Amino acid sequence: MKMKLRFSESEIGYYANRYTERQKEKDQMKEQYLVDLKSKVQKRGHLTKEDLHDIARWKSPRRANLTLENTDDFIKDITKSAFTVTDDWTKLLILTLLQGVKEPTASAILHLFDNGQYPLLDIHALWSVGLEWRTRASYPFWLEYIEFCREIANRSGVSMRELDRALWKFSSDYSKTKRPR
Repeated sequence: MKMKLRFSESEIGYYANRYTERQKEKDQMKEQYLVDLKSKVQKRGHLTKEDLHDIARWKSPRRANLTLENTDDFIKDITKSAFTVTDDWTKLLILTLLQGVKEPTASAILHLFDNGQYPLLDIHALWSVGLEWRTRASYPFWLEYIEFCREIANRSGVSMRELDRALWKFSSDYSKTKRPR
């Protein structure tokens, strides 16, 4: 699988800013709430049911209510394990044990709350690096995507959140009929 950024790395800031400028105020507030929650979650070492539901509503609203089927203790144990294990694939898999959490939401949890740098698994972001969404992420796919995004973020001097915003916005700026090949 060959990944290549479909726009210049020098344009990351431009697209990241367009993402924020074009967001509805309500969506900006939701995202900022989650970003601001990071230090609390890291200090605590796990997510609460409310945290999990909030992030699921942000990433996968249609599946969000399924997260309420998890017990508080199960959420605590699973997220604590995911945040302490060192293997990137295991982190993702552990989080998918939670009801209502598939790979995209698991990647969002890691993206926003883990100490490491993790990209979001998102159809828009993947398109912006020349990939298509797969129903289930595979071990080599996830690791290759993480490394690709980390390299770009580090080389460009941007945060993973900034890179994700740029990837999403670039894709959304091009309708299916206008998308460059």
